[in-house]
Amino acid sequence: MHSGRNYRLKEALYWTRRDIYLHLLLALVPTVLYEIFGCSWLSIPWVPIAMVGTAVAFVVSFKNNASYDRLWEARKAWGAIVNSSRTWGIMVKDYVTNKHAASPLPENELKQIRRQLMYRHFAWLAALRYQLREHRAWESIALAHNIEYREKTFRVPEHETPLEEALAKYLSPQELQYVLGKKNKATQLISLQSGQLQNLLDKGHIEDFRHIELMELLGELYNQQGVCERIKNFPYPRQYATLNLYFVRLFIILVPFGMLQEFEKLGENFVWLTVPFSALVSWIFTTMEKIGESSENPFEGSANDVPISALSRTIEIDLREMLDETDIPPAMQPVNSILM
Repeated sequence: MHSGRNYRLKEALYWTRRDIYLHLLLALVPTVLYEIFGCSWLSIPWVPIAMVGTAVAFVVSFKNNASYDRLWEARKAWGAIVNSSRTWGIMVKDYVTNKHAASPLPENELKQIRRQLMYRHFAWLAALRYQLREHRAWESIALAHNIEYREKTFRVPEHETPLEEALAKYLSPQELQYVLGKKNKATQLISLQSGQLQNLLDKGHIEDFRHIELMELLGELYNQQGVCERIKNFPYPRQYATLNLYFVRLFIILVPFGMLQEFEKLGENFVWLTVPFSALVSWIFTTMEKIGESSENPFEGSANDVPISALSRTIEIDLREMLDETDIPPAMQPVNSILM
């Protein structure tokens, strides 16, 4: 996600430069025909075009609001995952003990169990990230201008490292092989967590009420995973997205025809101002439409995504510090003002 004010105008112009070239061409052609070849019939009264523009502005605004709601819901889900993960860390650290165990374990073995529970949680975060980064047919990241911008400006960690390699850091070979054979790997990892908690309960290393708390926390993680999967797998309704795009295109085609007569009223040769001003108005509308397009899928791997890779790294750092580990990975830093 772009950080702070660093989403510079230069980057926006680069991202939309193909649109700018098209707008200039769409404005230049009718202006040349009107001014040089005397095709005065090309001029259209501005009032009906302004009415179309007003309607388009409402539709674009509706889409952008809906897209932002999807983005904000995704961010809230990952905020809840961060909080639940920290709670998981302190519960695992303090609840797994020998207090009620029939056969107490050495402290180093208890530490290893706590570490296994936390590392399996890191694996769950990784599996969820990779599932959310998978491509869907309706996502805009595959469009030419987005691919070009991504390749020039930033990299998506989940596209650079295979899932198996990411999970191998946290799981035993047996668990890794088991999880890789499942379709929904994140779901199965929480299932493994539940199974180990039940085993610890049976041996008395977790008492009943604490076991219930830990299971409720796993249920909350499932809830937040479900929120993310719903956003990922249910697109912004295509009828709104498609018609919105067609309305914007219709408007930008009409704009120069409405401006011809308006600038001609200012005096001789002022009609040429139709070209830059039409391009400016058209650029504003198409850029607003692209902003909505780039926000409606907050996990697709674009510059405007929820920074799930960085959030996962933050969780890992916090929990590994709870384990008193010293070999801790650094926090992820923005690259070209983009944090993934």
